[in-house]
This record gives sequence, C-alpha cells and structure tokens, in this order.
Amino acid sequence: MGLWSTRCPGTRRMLRAPCHDHLMATDMPQLGLPVEPPVSPMLAAGGDPSVPVGPLLAYEPKWDGFRALIFRAVDSVIIQGRGGDDLAYAFPEIVESAKVHLPERVVLDGELVIIRNGVLDFPAMGARIRPRSEAGGRAITEMSERTPATYIAFDLLAIGDESLMDRPYADRRTALTDLRLSDLRMRTTPATDDHALATQWFHRFEGGGLDGLIVKDVTAPYSPGKRSLRKVKHQRTLDAVVAGWRGHAKNADEVGSLLLGLYDGETLHHVGVASGFNARFRAELTDLLSALTLTEAADHPWRGEATPQQRRPGALNRWSRGRSSDWHALPPDRVAEVTFDQFEGDRLRHVARWVRWRPDRAPASCTVEQIPHPDPVDIATFLS
Repeated sequence: MGLWSTRCPGTRRMLRAPCHDHLMATDMPQLGLPVEPPVSPMLAAGGDPSVPVGPLLAYEPKWDGFRALIFRAVDSVIIQGRGGDDLAYAFPEIVESAKVHLPERVVLDGELVIIRNGVLDFPAMGARIRPRSEAGGRAITEMSERTPATYIAFDLLAIGDESLMDRPYADRRTALTDLRLSDLRMRTTPATDDHALATQWFHRFEGGGLDGLIVKDVTAPYSPGKRSLRKVKHQRTLDAVVAGWRGHAKNADEVGSLLLGLYDGETLHHVGVASGFNARFRAELTDLLSALTLTEAADHPWRGEATPQQRRPGALNRWSRGRSSDWHALPPDRVAEVTFDQFEGDRLRHVARWVRWRPDRAPASCTVEQIPHPDPVDIATFLS
C-alpha cells in the first residue's frame, strides 16, 4: 500500500505547542487530556470526480457513516459526534472496545460504520441513534448486538500527555498505525501515497459502500473546523422526470428543489431531489413551474391510493428535523438532466445538482435502468 499503509515505517517527529482555539460551544466533561472535548472535526471541501496527483498527498477511503471523535481517559470514554453530542450511550460496543484496545489516554478522529454482508449499511447507522432516555436500555443493547458498529480511525489527535494536533499528518499517521488497531470493533483506515492504488480504490470499492476518497496534505497540521481536506466523489448524470417541486427554505413560494422520478414499467417512483440553482434561474423556474402546478384535485402519479411498492415524496423521516414535507405536483411531462454521486438502494443518496432541461427525452424513457449497480466487494477484505 505504500508509505501510508497501516504498517508504514516511522517518519520524523515535529513538536509544536498545542492549540486550544478549536473548542465548540457544547458542554462536555473535561477528562484531563491534552486535547479536551469537544473538538470541531477537520472537514473536506470539493467533490471532484478525478483523483489529484501530487508529491505530498496521501489518500484515504471516504467512509459512509457517522463522523466521531473518541476521547479516552482510563475508564472514561466520550464518543463525540459531528454536532458535539456524546454518542457513547448509543454505541456501548465501541466504548467497550475502546477500553480494551486503546491506550489509556488517547484522542482519535474517525468514522462509525456498520458493515453487513460485506458492505457498509448507512441506513442501519441511522437506526442506532436512539433517544438519550434509552441509554442503558434493552433497545440499545439489542441493537448493539444485532447491528454492531465498527470504528474506523483515521487520525490521532493526542496520546498520553501530548497533543499531536500541530504535527504534520505524516507524523500523526505514523503514531496512529503504531497503535495497531485490529479489533473487529476498532480498526485503522487504509491509506496510501500511491496515486495509482488510490485510483483503484476509488473505482473498485464503491461496490462495498465507500463514498469516495479523502485527500490529505502530508505536511498539514490538524485544523479543527476548517475545510482543509479534499473529497473525491463519483459524479454521474441522470435523466429524470420532474414531477413536482418544493418551496425554498427562505421563501416557500419560490422553487427550492425539483422532485425527480424514474419509471419502473408504468409506475413512477420518487427517487430524490435536485437543487443548485442560482437566484436568476430560480426566479425563472418559479415563473415557469407556478403556472404548471396542478391543483389538489388533478390526477398525478403520486396522488391517490398509494401502494407499498411505489416510493412517493412527502414522507417524514428522522433526518427531516422539522423541515416541511409539503410539495407541489407537476405534470410528469418534463425531463431534466442532473448530476449525482451515488444511489442508496433505489434512491439518490444526496441531493442531485441541476444541469439542464432535456426536451429531446421522453419521460417514459427515464427508467430505473439508469441506477448504477457497482460490482459487490467485501469491504472487510479491504480493511484487512
């Protein structure tokens, strides 16, 4: 795997004074560690479809799960989520593994994932987040046994009495691999400085659920809250039926997103939404689609009696966070080209990005056959 494999050789050490300007405005117990919780995680920008080349770059897989930092001080373990909350109550199996397999004083950055049947299962991760009132209850215990998580560590922020945050990534990576994490619940992410190998990972392991690549500058310190990393993600195009729209968050009378559908036989399934309009085009869309919007009484493929086999818009879920699910129906006679990164089953994993109208494309030709199905890959093989 090259210099940055999980068994890479040592590199030079660089000592600098630790910085504590990264703390988030969230109350958490202090553990007496050189880096105390909460820490705003270092973030990635971009989403380029090509793997960059450079002499000082390292490549890691982009894991599809929940970002989490682990703080361990002997018997105290905090699992800090992206928003600053302590998720330790929801993942008791990770807490136990941390107490057994981590040094007594350590701070890690990584990702919580669930691997089922050899692939990453993001929906199962969402089910693991339970109300805090259930902490220690039977539901959490049963889920930790039925769908156990794995922590994939990809950075080391502190160990013992020393902060590593101001050291270059190369040093932090070496210190991380020195921990030799190989427990079923606690692993170290693979990494490489080999561009060809990283490109192979990018294409081959999508079938295991990997979300792309993260590209790191080997000389860079850990920069809390800053988008100092780069993402490499798959980018594809999709021709979909535009069968509805939702209002903009700041003005419900303006178009905020388009509801996309694909046909499976004669059934039109809702597969996601597209956005990414500038202000001028949003105004044009609003004028156009407002005039085409159907009344409540008009026939529409997503109205009337629903069937379990058809996916429709409007359903609430745990990620809605109070956002309106209201939508406006359009005649399903227009086709849009959009770009997307990946599907999760039969639904777009993220919001697609608008490209253009396709007046040359018949709506009936926009079928589920366009959904990509990467060859399945056992992600456990990749980790080992």
